[in-house]
Amino acid sequence: MRQVVVQISPTTLPLSMAQSLTDVAVARAEELGIPCTITVVDGGAHVVQVTRMDGAALGSIDVSLAKARTAVYCGAATTELVSAVLPGSPLFTLATAAGLPLAFIPGAVPVKDAAGVVIGAIGAGGGSPQQDHEIAAAAAGAL
Repeated sequence: MRQVVVQISPTTLPLSMAQSLTDVAVARAEELGIPCTITVVDGGAHVVQVTRMDGAALGSIDVSLAKARTAVYCGAATTELVSAVLPGSPLFTLATAAGLPLAFIPGAVPVKDAAGVVIGAIGAGGGSPQQDHEIAAAAAGAL
């Protein structure tokens, strides 16, 4: 039998990190009293972990993923991107040009390695945009 060696690429966000991010995000959401969905994606915007808290709206699943994907694609917190997609702004057509849903509303933060390379993102959905951002930022800031 041939042995397969798996190398972790720079864009890999391990499950253990996704679980740690999620734990902090859920704790912050509970402090705020907001049932939400937390989605963690890797540097290719592929899902690593999704956690839907009891009582979180079904729509929060898709919203948290779209926010996390957007943070990875743009390399920035979605709260910083809101004005970039307004008519006449540089990214105005990006949301419609992308093949997968993006969300240019607060609630996701990129996760970077020690060298500043984006290796993933955490997105939250279920509260107000500002609450979702606070939840995601608390998790990313705890690393």
